[in-house]
Amino acid sequence: MRLLVVGKLNGQLSTAVKMAMAAGAKVSHVETIAAATHALRAGQGADLLLVDYELDIAALIEANEAERIRVPVVACGVDADAKKAGDAIRAGAKEFIPLPPDAEMIAAVLAAVSDDDKPMIVRDPAMTAILAVADQVAPSEASILITGESGSGKEVVARYVHQKSRRASRPFISVNCAAIPENLLESELFGHEKGAFTGAVARRIGKFEEASGGTLLLDEISEMDARLQAKLLRAIQEREIDRVGGSRPVKVDIRILATSNRDLAQAVKDGTFREDLLYRLNVVNLRLPPLRERPGDVVALAEFFVKKYAKANAAPERPLSAEAKRRLAGHRWPGNVRELENAMHRAVLMASGPEIEETAIRLPDGQPLAPPDMASRAASHAAVAAEAVTRAFVGQTVAQMEQQLIIDTLSHCLGNRTHAANILGISIRTLRNKLKEYTEAGVSVPAPQMGASAA
Repeated sequence: MRLLVVGKLNGQLSTAVKMAMAAGAKVSHVETIAAATHALRAGQGADLLLVDYELDIAALIEANEAERIRVPVVACGVDADAKKAGDAIRAGAKEFIPLPPDAEMIAAVLAAVSDDDKPMIVRDPAMTAILAVADQVAPSEASILITGESGSGKEVVARYVHQKSRRASRPFISVNCAAIPENLLESELFGHEKGAFTGAVARRIGKFEEASGGTLLLDEISEMDARLQAKLLRAIQEREIDRVGGSRPVKVDIRILATSNRDLAQAVKDGTFREDLLYRLNVVNLRLPPLRERPGDVVALAEFFVKKYAKANAAPERPLSAEAKRRLAGHRWPGNVRELENAMHRAVLMASGPEIEETAIRLPDGQPLAPPDMASRAASHAAVAAEAVTRAFVGQTVAQMEQQLIIDTLSHCLGNRTHAANILGISIRTLRNKLKEYTEAGVSVPAPQMGASAA
């Protein structure tokens, strides 16, 4: 973890820095708000800012937001003045650490804010085989494409590969291509020069330069715009980038990892993803099986999450009961590890008694986990229903089936395009293109209903 300390290094703040380093953080230091923004803009990345509450934290956060730099802030101060601490939190700080510091508090805040506590927990042979391949290719410079369903642990595997690589001591930078608007992603990746566009008040170093010497993870790369894919391909091939508004290329030394929860080969056929870029990224493919295909990992992961959230919530650490383990192992976990983690967080909060019973483990809708035999019957009924639906589709073209599925899903989502796209497993751009085709062909497309967003 990279920590940037902002403020004058008095004795107590220096002690906090030493404790942060003892907790595993890589620490750098500046004295002023302006120097902090300049350091971040210049590519001195940070996962967390520790800022003296005597400084203008609101101005720091505002300046970072203007440059699209999003780094969490933790305030600190001597004597724990309640008003100043409150002002810092209202200004946007995530936490407050009183000085003189406590070593356990420093470590806990660093872990909570950075959320780096994602170890590789593997018991199932299906995942053991994947990690064996990861171990073999990690020391190389090859690009790796990590695929799998949402929540299956793609970013955790990417971090594992980085830690096993020759670049482990260098930065690991992750960019979520789906979370950043198209018009901002280019600047986020490649940086920009002063005056390149409205609001570009100074040169900004992008993630490629920030990751130089280390590893760059392009998360959910299937969502990247086709025009930007061409620029990315050149950057990977030439190992140089062009800042937005720049006049000369900048050399970079990076290893590229990418993830996708979509079928990129199909995206190539659909014309939404470049085939040459796929070849560059997919030198090695690590396909992560969904959690339902690796039952040996379920209980081990659940026990880890119980310990994690018991500690985070200052709750007693209760073991899982035998029936709870049985039901956990028998559930299909459509949301994969992410869903399991949320379920165990709820279970820690709802449990009472000496063990976490099955009644404390709830699904997102509040329903308890069904016993494995009931889950099997439900799966059997679903299979029968699916067979009946399949028979109903016989005689229709693939295009007709696709159209019906999209229209029915959109109706189910009350016209909400974003929700429908997530359920269908396609990008919002693809969905909008399909709906445009249907509308032009005279097909009735569900409009957003009251209370449902058209986004």
